[in-house]
Amino acid sequence: MIETGWISILPPLVAIALALITKEVYSSLFIGVLTGMTIYVAAAREPFVAIFAHLFDMMAGKIADNSYMIIFLALLWAVITLVGRSGGMNAYGRWAGAKLKTQRATRLATALLGVLIFIDDGFNCLTIGTVMRPIYDRQRISREKLAYIIDATAAPVCIIAPVSSWAVAVASEVSETDGFHVFLSTIPYNLYALLTILMVAYVCVSGRDFGKMRLAEERARKGETPETASAKEEPGQAAKGHVIDLVLPIVVLIVCAILGMAYVGGFFRGVPFSEAIGENPAAGLSLGAFAGLVTAFVLYVPRRIIGAKEFVGSIVSGIGSIIPPMLILILSWSLGGVCREMIGTGEFISGFVASADISLRLLPFLVFVIAALMSFSMGTSWGTFGMLIPIVTMICAATGGDLLIPSLGATLAGAVYGDHCSPISDTTILASTGAQCEHIRHVETQIPYATLVAIVCAVGYLIVGFTGVPWIGLAAGAVLLLGAAAFLGRKTAEKA
Repeated sequence: MIETGWISILPPLVAIALALITKEVYSSLFIGVLTGMTIYVAAAREPFVAIFAHLFDMMAGKIADNSYMIIFLALLWAVITLVGRSGGMNAYGRWAGAKLKTQRATRLATALLGVLIFIDDGFNCLTIGTVMRPIYDRQRISREKLAYIIDATAAPVCIIAPVSSWAVAVASEVSETDGFHVFLSTIPYNLYALLTILMVAYVCVSGRDFGKMRLAEERARKGETPETASAKEEPGQAAKGHVIDLVLPIVVLIVCAILGMAYVGGFFRGVPFSEAIGENPAAGLSLGAFAGLVTAFVLYVPRRIIGAKEFVGSIVSGIGSIIPPMLILILSWSLGGVCREMIGTGEFISGFVASADISLRLLPFLVFVIAALMSFSMGTSWGTFGMLIPIVTMICAATGGDLLIPSLGATLAGAVYGDHCSPISDTTILASTGAQCEHIRHVETQIPYATLVAIVCAVGYLIVGFTGVPWIGLAAGAVLLLGAAAFLGRKTAEKA
């Protein structure tokens, strides 16, 4: 890696600016990666052609590093496509539509599912989006709202769930004997995760929206969105499909995914469960997705809901449908890779924080702001807290360590903010994919909500820094958040 100073922040800024201006994410990400490679090659004084050699080396390396994630997504979308062809989603939509009689009940049911599926954020986004999307279309709730709810109950829930791959990742970064205990101690200080859950609850109950989300809701009520206009049942599928054709493959997938993560991590060989599921979660999720695929075959083909030839064709079709978002993922992985591994974006920002002459009582606030900027720019929460936690630990250790837990909580909170709403975050991409909402529309409608929570959190961390008590900052943040949301929001008329 070559230290390139302030210029190292250009690649993520270029990618994000182009994505927001042009509304086209593929070329924006590619140009961002290309910018980073150009900076690296110029600093290393390598020939011009090395830009493209390094670029494709990085992409190939990220594909290899995330191969299990790619396999899991391919298998999952094969299952999703098969469930759709079976008519199970339409049947579930009719059944749930009878049970969930109001839009408020539908929104709350989505949020509850998001909290219950806390093992992995990507799995959360894709599964809940697939299950709830037909109901949202039927009740004319915007897919932007669906994407927001599942995104806001993905990473923010995973980061405070003791039994998740996130918990193990954070614990492994802390240079303490009992890193898992340190992680548990940070939960009350993770204001962003806790207040985001409060924000979701408020939005679901009140039905009040602001910004582009309110416009999206108004369009959905009128049936003017392209997704709801095209949400029609395939001929013959409604009569064949039953609720079990949706529920059973998904339930088997979830159960086997949890068991698969435990198996891959060595739980059945004596490794503690909380450690086992974090060893290689994507490999375990792949086992669960394959189990769901096998269940779909046993459930559909003998009953002639789907023929054997159509079954195989649906698998191919499902894998093909994941290629566009997969390309976004590969490009975003590459952008994060060039920033972290080649030009030192994270080191520049974290070094700036470490060397600044500031009051230590401001440390939680500043760490939250820097972590938020880093994560938003690079689109990765794990990479952000992986770089900042060692710096924060060293600063706090050198000054007595009384602000260690609050500062670590602020680090995780800022990192999750970026993961939640960055246009190049894999969770943001997967949420828009699961809801089948155009990616940029999801980003535009979600950023005002997430940023409002982040601003309130910044105030909360100022309070925490001077009081050392998380509950005072949390209570003040909750009051400010609900007041601001009520002031900004306006209720959209519901349609049964």
